Amino acid sequence: MSLWWQQLMLVMLGGALGAAGRFWLGGAMLRHVGNSLPWGTLAANLGGAFAAGFIAIWLEGRGPHALYWRAFLIVGMLGALTTYSALMLECLLFTKSQRAGLMFGYLGTTLVGGFALVWMGARLAAILRG
Repeated sequence: MSLWWQQLMLVMLGGALGAAGRFWLGGAMLRHVGNSLPWGTLAANLGGAFAAGFIAIWLEGRGPHALYWRAFLIVGMLGALTTYSALMLECLLFTKSQRAGLMFGYLGTTLVGGFALVWMGARLAAILRG
């Protein structure tokens, strides 16, 4: 099997696990925090940003096996876990509801928090790698 097909299989496996994790996280956040904001999407996007930054740096220079881990973890799991399309849809729904004023705060928190966490994840990985 070629490298591309092997990576595709890992992306699909990681994607299934990430999608299941997203479904679980959304339900857990709804049960524990409520529905005042889309807390599951926010948690998935911010946690996924941190994990992406960490994993990307952690895998740098780790040899050919890093390609497989990147396909599985970043493209597959985190690609399915984080939900940019859901974020945009939720922003649209905010504008059509009584909570339109919350949309900019939610979007700003997601974008600024996501960037801050991807940077922190990358820094932590760089520190731990020495």
